[in-house]
Amino acid sequence: MQEITIDPQSIKINSDWREFLKEEFTKPYFLGIKKRYIEALRQGKTIYPPAKLTFHAFNLTPLNELKIVLLGQDPYHGPHQAMGLSFSVPSGVKIPPSLLNIYKELREDLGIEIHKNGDLSSWAKQGILLLNSTLSVEANKPASHSDWGWQEFSDAIIKRLSLEKEGLIFLLWGNHARSKKALIDTQKHFVLEAAHPSPLARKGFLGCGHFSKSNALLKKLGKGEIKWNSNATI
Repeated sequence: MQEITIDPQSIKINSDWREFLKEEFTKPYFLGIKKRYIEALRQGKTIYPPAKLTFHAFNLTPLNELKIVLLGQDPYHGPHQAMGLSFSVPSGVKIPPSLLNIYKELREDLGIEIHKNGDLSSWAKQGILLLNSTLSVEANKPASHSDWGWQEFSDAIIKRLSLEKEGLIFLLWGNHARSKKALIDTQKHFVLEAAHPSPLARKGFLGCGHFSKSNALLKKLGKGEIKWNSNATI
């Protein structure tokens, strides 16, 4: 097969993040991701999220406005669900069980009533990087791209943010996300850990209070608090 190269300028990602991550885009593992992505499309496989939304989280959250990193694992693998933001689904799509539990915790923590809009774009626009550790998946095959190299990419993002930024809040929900704590300098940043919001984790997530705790930390840092109501106009 013809050798694949990547010009970082061709990545559909905001210029601030492109510059921040330019070294990653030219590493062999990332070239391998692109090779496997192209080959999967050649084979007629459906990949979620749509290609134009692969880096949607970075395009909604300017690097210089970053406040919180909320780490997910794998994009949704059903039709019309994945939109490049961890836990989020487009408006009008049925709210998945994990997101419903997030909304239940919001109600308990901050009194925000549960609603039918599962689009968390307003969170992203306020400085929350809704980052999945794997950025693509084959339709109806959960974790099918977990060995592509995406986790090396997301790990590099976490490590670089930890090194070059200060005072970020990392929300690590579930064992997979919590395993990334080792990548974070906890002397410079804040880490809030809880069980995954999936119903499979039973009640381990509910009661974590991470939304009010995050706002308390942001206030202490002199940063604007998050309007957690996903219907909020930003």
